[in-house]
Amino acid sequence: MTDDDPRTTHFGFQTVGEDEKAGMVHGVFTSVAARYDVMNDLMSGGVHRVWKNAMMDWLAPRPDQRLLDVAGGTGDIAFRFLARAPGAEAVVLDMTESMLVEGRKRAEAAQLADSLGWVVGDAMALPFPEASFDAYTISFGIRNVTRIDAALAEAFRVLRPGGRLMVLEFSQVPNPLLQRVYDIYSFNVIPAIGQIVTRDRASYQYLVESIRRFPDQDRFAEIIRAAGFEQVKYRNLTMGVAALHSGWKL
Repeated sequence: MTDDDPRTTHFGFQTVGEDEKAGMVHGVFTSVAARYDVMNDLMSGGVHRVWKNAMMDWLAPRPDQRLLDVAGGTGDIAFRFLARAPGAEAVVLDMTESMLVEGRKRAEAAQLADSLGWVVGDAMALPFPEASFDAYTISFGIRNVTRIDAALAEAFRVLRPGGRLMVLEFSQVPNPLLQRVYDIYSFNVIPAIGQIVTRDRASYQYLVESIRRFPDQDRFAEIIRAAGFEQVKYRNLTMGVAALHSGWKL
């Protein structure tokens, strides 16, 4: 690969240079940080909370565990993890500092200050030594990473033997008719809500497009296996609108 032929990736439906995507994603989440949690409730009708609870049900946190929540933004997953496992520890990592700032403002953050850390960092170059965590979670963030394989390799590196990866991400609805209805809602309603609530239609247009570019459930499971994880499984949520993927470092 030469300087005249740079590596490319996608930013929604656009093709961009790999060295451009991180900055563009950072711009999206900086723009929407203050209203991010409100938008999640509006876009999903609150169902994202059910999905996150389902993630915790499958993960089954224990008090002796240490969690790394990547792209953890405002702390939703970390707060749920610590609520279910008093005495556990959690670190929230996000590339966008303004998202972490919003997380620190939440009431749970003050109550859990002794067991909760906030770190600005890159999913593809985690600032932690190997074998540092018992669990690695990422929710609605893996599709925004420039190189998914690099992020999963880092997840494998920082997990201890016996550690677990869990990914919650928007996915592909297997029923064509339902997928058509979902597309109509996604491309027409979500950007419009984004314009009203955050005055930023473009960011939510990107988020909708990025879902369509993400691998389907079976293909993503293969990518996780290629990163070295074993016993890889997934569960569809709300007819495949989202999916939970699980893998173990054995």
